[in-house]
Amino acid sequence: MASVRAVADDKARQLPPGHRWSVRPVRLDEFEPWSALFRGYADFYRWDLPDTQRQQIWSWIHEEHLIEAFVAVEVDGSGVEPGPPVGLAHVRTWVRPLRGSVNGYLDDLFVAPDARGSGVVDAIFRELHQVAAARGWPLIRWTTAVDNRRAQHAYDRHASRTAWVTYDMDTPPGAGTA
Repeated sequence: MASVRAVADDKARQLPPGHRWSVRPVRLDEFEPWSALFRGYADFYRWDLPDTQRQQIWSWIHEEHLIEAFVAVEVDGSGVEPGPPVGLAHVRTWVRPLRGSVNGYLDDLFVAPDARGSGVVDAIFRELHQVAAARGWPLIRWTTAVDNRRAQHAYDRHASRTAWVTYDMDTPPGAGTA
């Protein structure tokens, strides 16, 4: 069973004095920065991400509330965000009937290449840990590609690997569309 735990970020690159990472829900006026990060995530996995799909997901976040998007931004000592978001996490509620529990599921996690190794991923996991605690989620689960070693190294600092194998079952065309 995976569990998220807070871990000190001893290996992260030190930020300039007075700077830190903040993780917060993406704002309605941040479609373009969110979209750039999500395109980066899709590109990493060599996944086509048409504009219509990004618009649909944005609607899921801000209108239908099917998922939540958190972004990581640098914040200086005076609380100003000097740049755009550099990290992204999509989470949603996940129900486990066998355990009788409501949990979190982390669908997507991405850090811009130039911000990797700076503590962004650790800040995201610290925030997700707080979100889980506030909601009474006993755990947050996620999957990653078997060859994504860099991400696995980061994930191993925050969670326990499971022994579960994941499957995808294709359904008929048009299934799941309204």
